Amino acid sequence: MIYLDTHAVVALYSGETQKLSDRGRRLLDEKQILISPMVILELEFLREIKRIEVQALDIVNALVEEISLKICPLPFPKIISQSLTENWTRDPFDRLIVAHARAGKGPLLTKDGQMQDNYPQAFW
Repeated sequence: MIYLDTHAVVALYSGETQKLSDRGRRLLDEKQILISPMVILELEFLREIKRIEVQALDIVNALVEEISLKICPLPFPKIISQSLTENWTRDPFDRLIVAHARAGKGPLLTKDGQMQDNYPQAFW
C-alpha cells in the first residue's frame, strides 16, 4: 500500500505524474493506493480558498475510478492516538495525514519537505 498526501492527489488528478519520482510512479503501479479522509477535507478547503476549482469528492471519485484509490478504513480513534505523537507541526492536516500513514505502516507520497523530514517513509 501507499498513502497519498493532498499534493499527490492533486498531481494525479491533474495528470501531472511526470512530477513524481520514479519510485513514486512505480509504487503507484504496484501498490494499493490509499488516502486519509483528512485529504478529502483539505481538498475541500483548497477549493473554498480558490486554490483548486474542483470539489473534493469529484476529485476523489474520479481517482477511485481511474486508479482504484481507496479511503483508508483505519478507525479514527487510532489515528488520533497516533497524531498525538506527531508534535512536529501545528498543521492539523499534515499531522493527521502523517499519523494515518504511520498507523497504517505505509509509505507516504508527498512533496512536503517537513513531512519528509519527520516521517522516514515519506518521499516525492
